Amino acid sequence: MDWILENMVEIIGTISGLLFLYLEIKQNKWLWPVGLITSLMYIYVFFAAKLYADMSLQVYYVVISIYGWLLWSQGKSNHKEELPVVSLGRKLYITLFLASVAIYALISYVLVNFTDGAIPYWDAFTTALSIVATWMLAKKILEQWLVWVIVNAVSLGLYIYKGLYPTSVLYFFYMSLSLVGYLQWKKDLVTEPSKVAVTN
Repeated sequence: MDWILENMVEIIGTISGLLFLYLEIKQNKWLWPVGLITSLMYIYVFFAAKLYADMSLQVYYVVISIYGWLLWSQGKSNHKEELPVVSLGRKLYITLFLASVAIYALISYVLVNFTDGAIPYWDAFTTALSIVATWMLAKKILEQWLVWVIVNAVSLGLYIYKGLYPTSVLYFFYMSLSLVGYLQWKKDLVTEPSKVAVTN
C-alpha cells in the first residue's frame, strides 16, 4: 500500500498512457486530451528520476497535444474530410531523418554538458525520435508506428534500469501494440496522389 501511495503519480500516468495508446490505434481524437494528462503526470515522474530529456519531451507533448487536437478536429465539425492516414514519402523521410540527427546532437550536448542526467545519450536518442514521431502522429503518417517500436523498445530498457517499473509495464505494451497500431492504420491508408502529396 505504501508503494502504491509513493508511486501514485506514475501509476496514474501509466493508466492514462494505456488509454492514450488504445485511442491512438482507434484514430480517436480524444487521444490528445488523454495524452495531455499523461504528459503532465510524467513531467513529475521523469524529473524525479533525473531523465531530463524525457521530462522536457513531456512539455513538448503538452504543446503537440493541443496541435493534434486542433488538426484532428477539423473534419466533421466544419464539413471537411477527416484527416486521412498517409504514407511517408522519400523527401519527407530524408527531412525527418536529418531532423532526428540534429535534435539528437543538440539534446545530447545539453544533457552531457549542463545536467546530471543519468543516461544522457540514450535519453537524447529516445527523445529525438519521440519528437519526430509525435509530429508524424499529428499528421497521421503511418510509419510513425515503426518509429515508436524503436523508441519504446529502448525506453523499456531504460526504465527497467532506472527502476520505474509501472512505466516499464506501460512501455512494454507500447512496444507490442505499436505493431498492432501499424497494421490497423495500414488498413485505412490513403493512396490517392491528391491526399499523399504532403508526405512526398
